[in-house]
Amino acid sequence: MHPLCRDLAGRGWAAWNLEYRRLGPLSGGGWPATFDDVTAGVDHLAELAGAPAATAGAPVAGAPLDLSRVVAIGHSAGGHLAAWAAARPGLPGGAPGAAPRVPVTAAVAQAGVVDLRLAWELRLSGGVVGRLLGGAPEQRPERYNLASPAARVPLGVPLLLTHGGRDDIVPPVISERFLAAAREAGDACELHLEPDEDHFGHIDPANPLWTAVVEWLE
Repeated sequence: MHPLCRDLAGRGWAAWNLEYRRLGPLSGGGWPATFDDVTAGVDHLAELAGAPAATAGAPVAGAPLDLSRVVAIGHSAGGHLAAWAAARPGLPGGAPGAAPRVPVTAAVAQAGVVDLRLAWELRLSGGVVGRLLGGAPEQRPERYNLASPAARVPLGVPLLLTHGGRDDIVPPVISERFLAAAREAGDACELHLEPDEDHFGHIDPANPLWTAVVEWLE
């Protein structure tokens, strides 16, 4: 996501690039650690916004951040987490991510895995959703309900979905079904589909999939 962050910064946006624990024995990711990382990263904006202005040469700078406009943007698995971050205000007390200090006010899912039950049914990436949540939907229904943006609609914020028509890693049907569910629930949700693009065009600042995001933001 570094090229996209540089592009956003060049357009006057403050870009905060989050990493999170991945799956695997050496990373410690999955439920709830990966979600805790996203929560901590978004909520830390409150600390940055309140930090004093930096002096010349200081390694960390405070910034006049407008926390009334916080947009989460993510690609693929990160697209799932961006939409989930927007859903945090609706999570029940005690759930990972509940009671956000910094609410996300809009979200962009680039080829996002925004419906975890459908992703499980399609066995995306060899059934990786089961590894993320510790089992199938019938084994971990409460986790799917809390972690899947499709289960949390309405999210209550503007949403943009972008997808390549030739995406064979996260098929467009994921975004298409989420679009229908979100709109039915009352969300302001849009889908930008580029028929000739694949899964990875999203992360190229010169690609029309990213142009659509920039135009939506502006």
